[in-house]
Amino acid sequence: MNDSDDNRLGWMLDDALRMPETRHAILFSADGLLRARSQRIGRDDAERHAAAMSGLQSLARATAEFCGDAASPWRQTINEFDCGYVFLCPAAEGSFLAVSTTERVDIESVAFRLHELVQRLGAHMTSQARDGTGGRL
Repeated sequence: MNDSDDNRLGWMLDDALRMPETRHAILFSADGLLRARSQRIGRDDAERHAAAMSGLQSLARATAEFCGDAASPWRQTINEFDCGYVFLCPAAEGSFLAVSTTERVDIESVAFRLHELVQRLGAHMTSQARDGTGGRL
């Protein structure tokens, strides 16, 4: 992917970061390929995090049965650290959105904003799954 390809959708991610205490945003495919990144994160870091978040979304989706119903759709995962949070949610078929924040962020507002952004821009965030990657939501 060249810089113009990953920045084509970057403005949408920058829009999600207009909230106070947000840091970075990435859009990636189920197999961990970076599709877009916000301005505040470099391409190498964004690609590394996209690969890691791909595994995280896969694990999250596989744990639905633990919540009571294996067929229940996964909506989001929030990881908490001393220095902040990582929000991860499906963006469209085979695409996922991750946003990092500081520890002082309004969690509810960020979660709402991410789902609002996904609904509004879903058509632009569709990523086709590659054969054998399990990219179906």
